[in-house]
Amino acid sequence: MIHEKLSQSIIGAAIDVLNTLKPGLDEKLYENALVIELLERGHKVDQQLVYPVQYKGNLIGKLIPDLIVDGSVIVDPKVVVAFNEHHIAQMIGYLAITGFKLALLLNFKQSKLDWKRVVR
Repeated sequence: MIHEKLSQSIIGAAIDVLNTLKPGLDEKLYENALVIELLERGHKVDQQLVYPVQYKGNLIGKLIPDLIVDGSVIVDPKVVVAFNEHHIAQMIGYLAITGFKLALLLNFKQSKLDWKRVVR
């Protein structure tokens, strides 16, 4: 499994955030709390890092993943009823542009954390 130990640490941090804050808040609050929790666990976290997107050598825009942990995993906190094809497709696109191999979707909607690994 790609980045198994790192994935477990990220998911554990997300569970702690959810257990402390409880469900029902805005995504950005969970994201900011997760940054604090991950930093306290010794991880390097980049928040809202900008990646230029090019097509045939022309800049066509930018991609801004929510979190990059330890320079190797994209983390996207959500507050949704359930993950859908759009969420997964978005992570596949993020992986293609960044060159990373793993993205984690984390859902803070319910009292139990839901997560999905998306692998390139």
